[in-house]
Amino acid sequence: MLDANLKKQLDTYLQNIVKPIEIRVSSDDSDKAKELQSLAEEIAGLSDKIALQPGTDKRTPSMAVGPAGEQPRVNFAGIPMGHEFTSLVLALLQAGGHPSKADPALLQQIRELKGEYHFETYISLSCQNCPDVVQALNLMATLNPGITHVMIDGGLFQEEVEQRQVMAVPAVYLNGEHFGQGRMSLQEIVNKVDTGAAQRAAEALNDKEPYDMLIVGGGPAGAAAAIYAARKGIRTGLLAERFGGQVMDTMGIENFISVSYTEGPKLSAALEQHVKEYGVDIITEQRAASVARHKLVDVELESGATLSSKSIVLAPGARWRELGVPGEAKYRNKGVAYCPHCDGPFYKGKHVAVIGGGNSGIEAAIDLAGIVEHVTVLEFADTLKADDVLQRKARSLKNVDIILNAQSTEVNGNGEKVTGITYKDRVSGELKSIELAGIFVQIGLVPNTEWLKGSDLQLNRFGEIEIDAHGATSMPGVFAAGDATTIPHKQIVIAMGAGATAGLSAFDYLIRQSVDDEVAAPETAEAEPA
Repeated sequence: MLDANLKKQLDTYLQNIVKPIEIRVSSDDSDKAKELQSLAEEIAGLSDKIALQPGTDKRTPSMAVGPAGEQPRVNFAGIPMGHEFTSLVLALLQAGGHPSKADPALLQQIRELKGEYHFETYISLSCQNCPDVVQALNLMATLNPGITHVMIDGGLFQEEVEQRQVMAVPAVYLNGEHFGQGRMSLQEIVNKVDTGAAQRAAEALNDKEPYDMLIVGGGPAGAAAAIYAARKGIRTGLLAERFGGQVMDTMGIENFISVSYTEGPKLSAALEQHVKEYGVDIITEQRAASVARHKLVDVELESGATLSSKSIVLAPGARWRELGVPGEAKYRNKGVAYCPHCDGPFYKGKHVAVIGGGNSGIEAAIDLAGIVEHVTVLEFADTLKADDVLQRKARSLKNVDIILNAQSTEVNGNGEKVTGITYKDRVSGELKSIELAGIFVQIGLVPNTEWLKGSDLQLNRFGEIEIDAHGATSMPGVFAAGDATTIPHKQIVIAMGAGATAGLSAFDYLIRQSVDDEVAAPETAEAEPA
């Protein structure tokens, strides 16, 4: 199954195994089982520290990985290729004693968890969000004897998927009960299990000294601002719910100048590594709740902690816009989806709709057309907004229909999942319905600025932060950059440039403030009585 290049890379990785491990394959007579057996044999043949044993797991085909002589706690139900091949490699290395690069304090927190935690994660091999969750839970299972984890390929175990009504991935179950949906970091999962973690984290944050510059947001704009600030030698912090922001949910990136193709998670990882090289204090799994100007600029967090800084760069980014029609919230993850790459495989052979005729919507339609039976694109305007090359590709596909002047009015369902959508023909005014299994919403972005409403910061009618050419906001010492601001184009490369501008402008502000303070100091001294 492995080509020569991949096998060579894997051979290099497996040199890091320091203690014997076992791969246990639970098989049957299916073609997929033969593929998995072949993969296991190829891997075992690359290292004398890997032994191959028969497995007894109820799910077949599956591959369990663990230290030799121990009951394995990490299992892959399916063939861990595609995006999950990295998850398999990491599981092999960690079972073989190769240390994780995660924060040592977090690793110790995992080791100290008490109780029995049996995790199951349903994934699709085309999902770019799933590996982070799989790898986090695999690591937890490796570190703590009370934790087990099995990755389940929803494409192979359709009966389970139907029984549990899994229609979006990653879908995580803990001890048989639904635990979480969508991308989750290792820290987020641990904090959700360890109920006292949030309070301890808030207390630790309150003890931090003020920063010279604090960046709020971990996407391209925030990363650029942090790098430019840290290079100036000032105390820099970066606060983000997750590093990478919306880029983490972007599959293919083909317009990042000088890089012909990359993927969101890969770019996000590179950004994070670059920021870490400059010693930036990165704080994740925290959400900002308000910002206010006092002696310093204070950012209050939802956890109750407060961070202070002499200057702030706001780069909270944006998220996918929702339809805002009846039924959407009720059937979210039950037929209403926002990530065609992640959830598309669950609609194989079915009829789906894509809402939105911009680049994202037409790209989604093209990708889905190769998986599902039929795609209907519903566009509100009388023309598509996507690039011409995408429009021509979509119109060439026989299983793609495009309906213009279509205003979505309601998501229809049977109480358990989506059954269709109702839309209004904006020309005739007629209401029409389409029977569907899934609806993929791709109608643009909304800025993550709700928490700034009511502050002294000026926002426009779209909720975007008003900035000038230097990235300055209406609040002294506070600058902003990226998709949450009034810049006209929401692109990765533009966000990076805007982040650099905001970071440099904030540094210039700090210099001018320090000069003003030095000038004012002698005057104050002379005014004092002798």
